[in-house]
Amino acid sequence: MAKEFIVPGQMITGAGALDLAESTLGKFGTKAMIVTDRVMVDLGNCRKVENALRRQGIFYTVYSDITGEPTDTMIGNGLKKYVDEGCDFLIALGGGSPIDSMKAIGSLVEKGGNIADYMGKVIDVKMPPMIAVPTTAGTGSEATQFTIITDTEKNIKMLLKGKVLMPDLAIIDPQFTMTAPPRITAATGLDALCHAVEAYTSTKAQALSDTFALSAVKRIFRYLPRAFHNGQDEEARVGMSIAALEAGIAFNNASVTLIHGMSRPIGALFHVAHGLSNAMLIRECLDFALEGAYDRFAELGRGIGAADAADPDREASEKFLKAVVALTVELETPTLEEYGIDRETFFQSIGKMAHDAMESGSPQNTRKTVTQKEVEQMYKNLWLS
Repeated sequence: MAKEFIVPGQMITGAGALDLAESTLGKFGTKAMIVTDRVMVDLGNCRKVENALRRQGIFYTVYSDITGEPTDTMIGNGLKKYVDEGCDFLIALGGGSPIDSMKAIGSLVEKGGNIADYMGKVIDVKMPPMIAVPTTAGTGSEATQFTIITDTEKNIKMLLKGKVLMPDLAIIDPQFTMTAPPRITAATGLDALCHAVEAYTSTKAQALSDTFALSAVKRIFRYLPRAFHNGQDEEARVGMSIAALEAGIAFNNASVTLIHGMSRPIGALFHVAHGLSNAMLIRECLDFALEGAYDRFAELGRGIGAADAADPDREASEKFLKAVVALTVELETPTLEEYGIDRETFFQSIGKMAHDAMESGSPQNTRKTVTQKEVEQMYKNLWLS
């Protein structure tokens, strides 16, 4: 059966990527809006992009009001600034939040409205040119047709989709990840691991997505601990930047499964960063999913050297899960309780979270049938394990 496989229009990777990309910036427009956050401004990372634009004679404005994970309000404010300033293309600098925000803002440029209007629909509108410059190695948003925005009225995270949301240019320069602190390195790196593992074990997996997913998993196990323990390890930062891109390409074409379906409601209701909520769920969700894809999880186990060819698939799968759990421990992933979430409030929210998780459609891509009651039980298990 034929399969479609899509990637960003152009990708420039490795040390010096921004310098290499600089001469091409002029083809995107005459005035850019840089979508970012205050941290990127304060660290001086935004200035590097501004300098590149100035050297090319390109006007720009900076929208740095992405505070935490993006909401429909932030998107509306960003759209107003884009229009008022007369911009004609977008640059996102940051983690998944600024990149997702850029996509959402871009989707409203032509027709206006509220980003929540696209809930349940495929976004298919004329977009301004978009450039993504990730500063974390994890979300893969620079390589996907997805954006996640919180609907503040309904208190849900909307997973919005459309091929037009693919950036025209992704600049993967590890200089921007060097400033990420250990906890961000860990959370975003484990997010990338989830992307790759879920893509590889999804019912929508295909030959090309498998290639990218397996490569990403291998790189993450090799480089993530190093980047976590020594943020100035450039080789590890480069390796993780590539791994995050590979994982993004993989799940963009094969989708995600149970972890992401259950993660979004935790983030929406308890304001846990996306990568961290994924990390909290890895053990519970993969333990459930193993049975439906022993062969696939076994290949991952062999790929990272946790299992060998002599191990039966089930044993190799269990060794992979053990290696994943050990990695989350090494990266100091907190439990819900350690993070400060109130147990009673969490349990009161389980029904809504399970409903929202199933409504997202992601759990249904798992190679084992999952019901809402089973999702509810997995949420409960987060406090029992």
